Amino acid sequence: MPPAIEADGLVKRFGATTALAGASLSAAEGTVLGVLGPNGAGKTTATRVLATLLAPDEGRAVVGGHDVITEPHRVRSLIGLTGQYAGVDEALTGTENLVLIARLLGQGRAAAKARAADLLGQFGLGDAAGRAARTYSGGMRRRLDLAASLVGRPRILFLDEPTTGLDPASRNELWGMVRRLTDDGVTVLLTTQYLEEADQLADDIVVIDRGAVVATGTPDDLKARAGAAVLQMRPTDAGQVAVVTRIAAELAGATPTVDQDTVSVPAGDDGLMPAVVRRLDDVGVRLAELTLRRATLDEVFLALTGRRAVDESSTDSDSTTDRELV
Repeated sequence: MPPAIEADGLVKRFGATTALAGASLSAAEGTVLGVLGPNGAGKTTATRVLATLLAPDEGRAVVGGHDVITEPHRVRSLIGLTGQYAGVDEALTGTENLVLIARLLGQGRAAAKARAADLLGQFGLGDAAGRAARTYSGGMRRRLDLAASLVGRPRILFLDEPTTGLDPASRNELWGMVRRLTDDGVTVLLTTQYLEEADQLADDIVVIDRGAVVATGTPDDLKARAGAAVLQMRPTDAGQVAVVTRIAAELAGATPTVDQDTVSVPAGDDGLMPAVVRRLDDVGVRLAELTLRRATLDEVFLALTGRRAVDESSTDSDSTTDRELV
């Protein structure tokens, strides 16, 4: 079966800024493809090209079997798009927002009202259907925005950082909705800078940095690239963190990271833990916590790019794209 989404060598420039530098990706039908990267990596630009909102300067993209350049109307008939910020009309009620979209898609009045009621019920918004969207909480607005993208029953859904600004409970709710969509055969392209989100939802991940794809694979494949495991140690006496850090660095041959009182270091082999425990015991350091765990996607990203996924110092070329489109 051909991929639901396939892009090859996408290049997009905005003046002197290259937002996409030959990016390629592929998503199988009925799966979630996570596109992972920091602010300014090119995630939103790639999404807009695939959704036919931007034309690439170079490269080719096919969505649902149709070329985004030569057959944009066919592509648009197959897709739904939820951007980084809720695109609903806050002056309209939940029902009015969805009915408006359904009518614009050519549905009759009765069919539009039925579709709106069905979606509002699915997304737990039935009780708020008659309220103006401006009275909704942030999580409710994001749910309404996602419902709006599903009015036309898309086969392919683009979610561009859909959980930005949501509290943990609302984020978990949206994750559940995404899982239900893929269970129904919908293909989802999910851009995110939340490592946990990609780990929870994605069947495959594309790591993009500065407009280029730097790695692809399943979450487990990518974690394996960063090392089999990470050793975490928290001394009983917080004043001994420096000693633990020094010994871990010597034995692991790597620079540990310190988060509050916990020292973490890549565990290259199974012998590191007992060696560290023996050395710490020799110098009189007692541990309140000792854990050997698998690498996280955050550590994968750090290993691949040399920086964390959430990098506030990044130039947000994707935001520049948004401004230029307005």
